[in-house]
Amino acid sequence: MPPMASRLPPSGEHAGMPVAALSIRGLAKRFGEKIAVDGINLEVPPGSFFGMVGPNGAGKTTTLSMATGLLRPDFGTALVHGVDIWTRPLEAKKLMGVLPDGVRLFDRLTGEQLVTYAGLLRGMERDVVVSRVAELLAAFDLEADAGSLVVDYSAGMTKKIALASALIHAPRLLVLDEPFEAVDPVSAANIRGILEAYVSSGGTVIVSSHVMDLVQRMCSHVAVVAGGRILAAGSVDEVRAGTSLEERFVQLVGGGHRTEGLEWLRTF
Repeated sequence: MPPMASRLPPSGEHAGMPVAALSIRGLAKRFGEKIAVDGINLEVPPGSFFGMVGPNGAGKTTTLSMATGLLRPDFGTALVHGVDIWTRPLEAKKLMGVLPDGVRLFDRLTGEQLVTYAGLLRGMERDVVVSRVAELLAAFDLEADAGSLVVDYSAGMTKKIALASALIHAPRLLVLDEPFEAVDPVSAANIRGILEAYVSSGGTVIVSSHVMDLVQRMCSHVAVVAGGRILAAGSVDEVRAGTSLEERFVQLVGGGHRTEGLEWLRTF
């Protein structure tokens, strides 16, 4: 699996364009005989709400893990606002808030303690942390459960407290892996409102999701990933090409549903 750096397009900083919020350059990863990510290149514009969609096993989580410094790539690198995540990791990670796959947290802390810890770990002043924690708990409707242990939270509450922890230091880039999974519709609408306000103020959000309608309504840009490669990327309108995003996704990825068989389900 050769490195892909020689085929990379010029980056924004060299082409007289704004520096990308996230620039993925030739990222590649193999697990045994399986090529999980096959030399992906992607530019995420600053101030965009960027969706990454693909079937299970497409390489979305592996790509985002490498791009945020959680998994070392075999080849390639990623730059966060021009800062290389692998050569200058501390500087790059200060610019990011990350909600990783699996949401592994210090769940023997209370919700309030967890978000406070996240802020103090970032080197923030305690009085600033206290103020922001109170605002975040209120924004995510977690005030009543602030003193409860995270281990006792529901799946949706756990997602919300993890997102609050990712936001505490006001990052320039948020990378969220399936942020709406297991979240009820009311909480999901609340989270969307918070993220849309964040983007409108100049932040950048990257979300991976399986819900095409949600991505089409929420995102300004999208990338379709399958087999560890980018099949299409650009604005949502460019990628969907006059159809719905779901229809375009099926066209790109293939594997349309078979309806024959299963006669035993039609015997009532």
